[in-house]
Amino acid sequence: MQPQRPIIDVMLILERNSLVLLAERANTGYSDGMLNLPSGKVDEGEDVITAGIRETGEEVGVTVEREAVRVVHVVHYLNPEGEPRIGWFLAASEWSGEPYNAEPHKCAGISWHPINDLPENTQPYNAAGIARYLKGEPFSVLGW
Repeated sequence: MQPQRPIIDVMLILERNSLVLLAERANTGYSDGMLNLPSGKVDEGEDVITAGIRETGEEVGVTVEREAVRVVHVVHYLNPEGEPRIGWFLAASEWSGEPYNAEPHKCAGISWHPINDLPENTQPYNAAGIARYLKGEPFSVLGW
């Protein structure tokens, strides 16, 4: 058997007054029309915190300091296409700048939602990680 080589994803939960920032995917070919957290893949040579900060800046234009980021959940995920992934859910309640749609070519817009009552069109992978975070669960397995 060959060792598994999962993709490493990172999602950053930006929280403000019991609300979470979500972005509507568009023109990406994956989960378009669904809401997700600022997120992406960890690039070669990056750690998960650096990747989360980078992706958040690229997608919603805010600067998050490393010290403000905390790891809140990790999921070993098998997506519907059969790709194994490790998803790191990070959270921050402090950042510099006001979030805006910094990638209009990939995002139809951003909006704040009650973290305990996510919209039905929240991307399931993201919704599962947020739910586990709210329950205080540090780790889960999904899709296997």
